[in-house]
Amino acid sequence: MPESELARLTLNDIRTAREVIARHLPPTPFFEFPRLSERTGTETWVKLENTQPIGAFKVRGGVNFVNSMSAAERALGFVAATRGNHGQALAYGCRASGAKCTIFVPQGNNPDKNAAMKAYGADLRIEGKDFDEALEAALRFSATSGAHFVHPADPAFVAGAGTMALEMLDQAKQPFDAIFIPVGAGSIVTGVSVVLKALSPKTKIIGVQAENAPAMYQTYKKGSLQSTSSANTIADGLAIRNAIKTTGELLQRSADDMVLVSEEEIRSAIRCYADTTHYLAEGAGAAALAGLIKLKDAYKGKRVAVILSGGNIDHATLTSVLCQ
Repeated sequence: MPESELARLTLNDIRTAREVIARHLPPTPFFEFPRLSERTGTETWVKLENTQPIGAFKVRGGVNFVNSMSAAERALGFVAATRGNHGQALAYGCRASGAKCTIFVPQGNNPDKNAAMKAYGADLRIEGKDFDEALEAALRFSATSGAHFVHPADPAFVAGAGTMALEMLDQAKQPFDAIFIPVGAGSIVTGVSVVLKALSPKTKIIGVQAENAPAMYQTYKKGSLQSTSSANTIADGLAIRNAIKTTGELLQRSADDMVLVSEEEIRSAIRCYADTTHYLAEGAGAAALAGLIKLKDAYKGKRVAVILSGGNIDHATLTSVLCQ
């Protein structure tokens, strides 16, 4: 996928994606929760992407992507690698169109996410010790089968993620001082930045990544693509060892700053959501709130948005976190 294709993504592209997505999915809620605002010391609004049909924002991209493909391309089928939500999104879109969907996941992947992908009709393959090895397996499968490989940062997925920002601006009516965004493959921060830099340029965009999987954070800070030896984090949606080239090369223009959060800070944010909003967040979904709480002194009294990107947390992990 050429870097320039994603670099040329425009506000009009995201508006077009919104029109496509609106035929299949309603806007997700966007609320200010007073008890959460008390905890953060800010006026905190939460974009509830955990209310999507697959429990995560990625479905926006899945719907947009599959509907942008021709009948001939759909006939070849699609393949992707995932820790769960990207695969669910692609399977969801393929199910509606009748296209074949093959998904590669690493060993030990979230069993609930695996079950959901199968339920949407995906042919699930388990290969590799982490996302990056599953990605290599998916690319090999694409080369031998002819199935179209779908990258998590495909422009159609990034445009889909960007539609969140259009909704948020419509729903809130007023601009925000800052927005906190979880960063894994980087589709949200890339898509949302296109919208906000055009329509709300004073809003600071803060990317949040797990300390245990900091490749994109290091890429942002150093200005070149970085890799780490491992990515072992409760935030499985952020667990990449190798920075994504297309979104990584755009990070310094997409985000105004980035912050790392610890495993305990992510766990604490999951508990905070459960306590103050009564909504469930998976690790990646809670990362943005963890970032805000970490930087709350800097944003005291400000109007802030956070993206709860997904709620697909398995029973064992949820029990462990809540009982801590």
